[in-house]
Amino acid sequence: MNQVFAITGMNLRNLPARLGASLVVVVGIAGVVLVLIGLLSMARGFESTLKGTGQPDRALILRGGAGSEMSSWVSTQHAELIRTKPGIARGDTGVLAAAEIYVIADIPKKRTNTAANLPLRGVQPASFEIRDEVEIVEGRNIDFGKFELIAGVKAADQFQGLEVGSIMKIRGADWKVVGHFTTGGTIHESEVWVDVQVLSANLKRGGGSTSMVVRLLSPQDFDVLDSALEDDPQLETELVRETQYYSKQSERLTALIENFGYFVASIMAVGAIFAALNTMYAAVSARSVEIATLRALGFGPVPVVISVMVESLVLSLIGGAIGACLAFVLFNGYTASTMGGTFSQVSFDFSVTTDLISRGILWSCLLGLIGGLFPAVSAARQPVTVALRGM
Repeated sequence: MNQVFAITGMNLRNLPARLGASLVVVVGIAGVVLVLIGLLSMARGFESTLKGTGQPDRALILRGGAGSEMSSWVSTQHAELIRTKPGIARGDTGVLAAAEIYVIADIPKKRTNTAANLPLRGVQPASFEIRDEVEIVEGRNIDFGKFELIAGVKAADQFQGLEVGSIMKIRGADWKVVGHFTTGGTIHESEVWVDVQVLSANLKRGGGSTSMVVRLLSPQDFDVLDSALEDDPQLETELVRETQYYSKQSERLTALIENFGYFVASIMAVGAIFAALNTMYAAVSARSVEIATLRALGFGPVPVVISVMVESLVLSLIGGAIGACLAFVLFNGYTASTMGGTFSQVSFDFSVTTDLISRGILWSCLLGLIGGLFPAVSAARQPVTVALRGM
């Protein structure tokens, strides 16, 4: 161990003399970690937004077999029948079951000036009592029966024409923007809400809704309502917990982003490993006489291997730390939007978590160990007499 500490300390003290070559390793690995954490933070932010939407005492009712609100339909007659079922709570607006319409509209985005899918949700008064996290932060709520809308804060930030007081032309009608709302970071902040009856008339659908949202008496009453819906031969509906619905919507895209992140990082990692190999081989070659002298003085091959590995690991850790810090500064809290499971724009914030930082640092360590392994073994196996001839 004394030999290990002696050689390793000497190598680390000599790093400033090899600053240029060392920076190649540091910058390469920092880039890998930056890209990896950046892409994974996008996946984590998207996943958190969708999985954070919903409460255990809320549920969605869709047409049987429909995978999302976009492909579902619940008639007015069925909606009235559903309101009579057990397990649903009551509130100031009556039975806490709201029929809603979920469609999309092509609205230009602020940053690109190109049309994108803005989620448009028709709601009832009970919708606000069911989703009690909705808070008007600017302007006022809609007056039901009028062509008015309120926009989620993230939708207002991403799309043109959603300033309070402006008039938006959506699906052939002029809608007045009367307020902005927040929901504590859920997916609904990417939507605009209007009166469901006004929207239904505007769409000429003749009544009905794409889904219903209900507040249960308690989370345990989910099975009570589910059984009541299944036992009614007039209904062909599917009850799904709100938390489960949005969690499922996030799975495919989250996996796609994560796999893409690892793919890109792996390609960059190959380059970083070659940079580390080149740097460490050059460092070993420049110190071949020095290493041979130490071997001639009685230092064993194992301390030589460990010292080169430690040097490579230190450079990689520095690169990993720099990449992680840059990822946190550049990406954490950055707002972006992407396609959700219902083919609409979902705005979310990138989330650089401690888990992702740890993962990035672990990658940097692995790259450093791989990059230092072969030069270290080469240095230890070089015959002392051959190396000393270079004196």
